[in-house]
Amino acid sequence: MNKSDLITQIAQEMHTSKLAATRLLDTVLGNIRRGLQEEGTVTITGFGTFEVKVRKPRIGRNPHTGEPIEIKAGKRVGFRVGKGLKQLC
Repeated sequence: MNKSDLITQIAQEMHTSKLAATRLLDTVLGNIRRGLQEEGTVTITGFGTFEVKVRKPRIGRNPHTGEPIEIKAGKRVGFRVGKGLKQLC
C-alpha cells in the first residue's frame, strides 16, 4: 500500500473527500516529523515507536578500489513494532 492507496482508504472509511483525507494524513505525518525533531521519539500505543538514532563515524571500504574511506556520523529514524501490530503479523 502506498500513500495514494492509504488516502483512498481513509476517505472511504471516514466518508469524506480525498482532499480531506490527504490533509489528515499530511497533518499526522507532519506531527510525527515534528515530534522526532523536537523530542527524538514518537510512540503510538499499540502500533510502535519511531526513534531518532545516531550512527557513529566508522571506516568503510570503497567497493571498486578496496581503499578505506571514512563514513561520517549521521542520524536515522528507527521503528520498533508495538505489541498490537506484532500480533497481526
